[in-house]
Amino acid sequence: MSLIDARNLVKTYGDTRALDGFDLTVERGRIVGLIGPNGAGKTTALKAILGLGDLDTGELQVDGLNPAEQRARLMQNVAYIADTGTLPRWMRIRDLIDYVAGVHPNFDRQIALATLEQTDIRTEKRVRTLSKGMNVQLHLALILAIDASLLVLDEPTLGLDILYRQQFYDRLLSEYYNEQRSILITTHEVREIEHILTDVVFIHRGRVRLKLEMAELSEAFVKVTSDTAIDVGQKPIHLKQTLNGWENIYRDVPRSTLEPFGTLSTPSIAEIFVAIAEDQNEPV
Repeated sequence: MSLIDARNLVKTYGDTRALDGFDLTVERGRIVGLIGPNGAGKTTALKAILGLGDLDTGELQVDGLNPAEQRARLMQNVAYIADTGTLPRWMRIRDLIDYVAGVHPNFDRQIALATLEQTDIRTEKRVRTLSKGMNVQLHLALILAIDASLLVLDEPTLGLDILYRQQFYDRLLSEYYNEQRSILITTHEVREIEHILTDVVFIHRGRVRLKLEMAELSEAFVKVTSDTAIDVGQKPIHLKQTLNGWENIYRDVPRSTLEPFGTLSTPSIAEIFVAIAEDQNEPV
């Protein structure tokens, strides 16, 4: 059974169609990047998955449960880190740990304390005394101590310096992720996470524009860099002139066909998303 199975989700806010037939499947043991510009529908989709928002139509199950109707049970198996600090700033950290231990049946206090020992955070401090980076470390320590099958991350490292961001993702891979758990990430810092993703999903205007396993990326997309404009008999999905020359991104064109025209490479996730988002004729 898939951890997330979303089919034809629709959500409107007045005249705005935030989700417009959105589909998403996340299997166990996957790290999925949900990528899209502001207003693409990412947050609306996450709210529905977490049982925080109603849908107009569509079918949605998360870990075999209906998020809107069975949220209490769902949150025993799903953990979440938002883009804004949600921890009570007035609490001492030791009291926060006691609180989580009292309300969450799958929380392991010793794991949380062991994780915090690897940081500069002291349990007698209040949350409000922590820097943004330390606040995220605390949140991660609490999450890692919960035996959850799905972790949802919404811009989790927003505003952090590069060292904290790297430590955050390294710890996720080493202490949380395994073949029975999955991670769903939304972020604008695409370049920082593409090396850890197993799958990428592009959402634009409430619809999925591309679903692809990272292992398939180099086969599906090729970038050709040449000194002059080229004509391979097929229009690229994206073309721009840079200091390196002309960069052409092709989809589903054999590398053997493109080799005579320039230097071949695999485009980044960010480059592919821009190409697809700007190509209004790109099939869904």
